[in-house]
Amino acid sequence: MLSVFARNWWLIVLRGVCAIVFGLLALVWPGVTLATLVLLWGAYAFADGVLAFSAAFSGRGDAPWWALTLEGLVGILAAIAAFVYPGITAIVLLYVIAIWAIVTGVIEIVGAIQLRKEIEGELWLGLAGFGSLLFGVLLIARPGLGALAVVWMIGFYALIFGVLLVALGFRAKALVRELPA
Repeated sequence: MLSVFARNWWLIVLRGVCAIVFGLLALVWPGVTLATLVLLWGAYAFADGVLAFSAAFSGRGDAPWWALTLEGLVGILAAIAAFVYPGITAIVLLYVIAIWAIVTGVIEIVGAIQLRKEIEGELWLGLAGFGSLLFGVLLIARPGLGALAVVWMIGFYALIFGVLLVALGFRAKALVRELPA
């Protein structure tokens, strides 16, 4: 698992960069319409899902690929829901995003616990998972927030999550030198 994780560090960084770009766009244009937010978030969830699938299946069978496969499936299904129902209400979108964040957060925490057996620095994945989980719970607890506040919350979440994934990716890159040939 460590070998696959380290050799695919760039997929983790790319996922983080996608999250950072999405977060910046959400913060720069806070007055976006709900339809634009749905499409922008759908594109991000789709890209994140595809990259999670890529990471899962690039391991040549020597890693527990099920977690990334499940995370990829959840991201792609959430994106499809956003594209098929663009007229979705703000509350329903919040619940879709909240459930997606909670599921991916739990999966990332489980992944960090599994990585703990093989490397130090798995804390970054655990923190990203905890951030996702906390974000999802906050959205469910406060669904009545205004659309502008939600855009800002989503933007900050994506920025923090992205930075944590980029940090994890570069930690994984450093592990490549430590691997046996």
